[in-house]
Amino acid sequence: MEQYRVQDIKGLSKKRKMYPEDKPLSSESLSESDYIEEVRAKKKKSSEDREKTTAIKKSEVESLIILFHGLVEKPDVRLDNARLDRSTFRMILHGLFGMTDDKLMNRVFFAFDKDSDNCINVNEWVKGLSVFLRGTFEEKLKFCFEVYYLNGDDGYISREEIFDMLRNSLHKQLSEEETDEGIKELVEITLKKMDYDNDGKISFADFEKAVKEERLLLEVFGQCLPEAKVQCQQPQKVEGTF
Repeated sequence: MEQYRVQDIKGLSKKRKMYPEDKPLSSESLSESDYIEEVRAKKKKSSEDREKTTAIKKSEVESLIILFHGLVEKPDVRLDNARLDRSTFRMILHGLFGMTDDKLMNRVFFAFDKDSDNCINVNEWVKGLSVFLRGTFEEKLKFCFEVYYLNGDDGYISREEIFDMLRNSLHKQLSEEETDEGIKELVEITLKKMDYDNDGKISFADFEKAVKEERLLLEVFGQCLPEAKVQCQQPQKVEGTF
């Protein structure tokens, strides 16, 4: 895998670049200059189409596409067919965005993976990172809620999910004896704070209202957005099962 730097994502270089592995897009008899122009035209259209659905600039979309192509396991695959697997994606979350929680990294992966094919395509990559890097508060709020309720399909964060997420994020801070009892108390405190309609679970409306009143609650169940200061080191393999 090619090395990638944090400035490739955070700085989002405006330099244009071709993919040398691309094959001719039409006739095999294209001259070299025609081929180059056709490749450039396709990349330009691709970035323009993706820019329409994201909050980031055209030059930034292009940089994210270039970075994506350098990260895929088989860089000789055409861009439209390229995919990031969960292992590589988790390594990026850990190395570039400072995430360390295995379960939450998996949840973030599934939140990116809109078509549920267990890998990230270039559209999902650009749209997901546009929220990470340029997302509005409302976009990040929706993203965090989606990460937190992923275990169910009813659109609510249940009491059991709250318990599991808090237990997962606090297990290193509490002894085994006090973990469950202490977390049960935290669950009740959380529901009292965020469950405005008192139905024993948190809807998006509940979550939105609570977070808008107290923004520190945005990642109340664990980190699912990048650290304020992205780490500059080359990502290392994340411990745990991929």
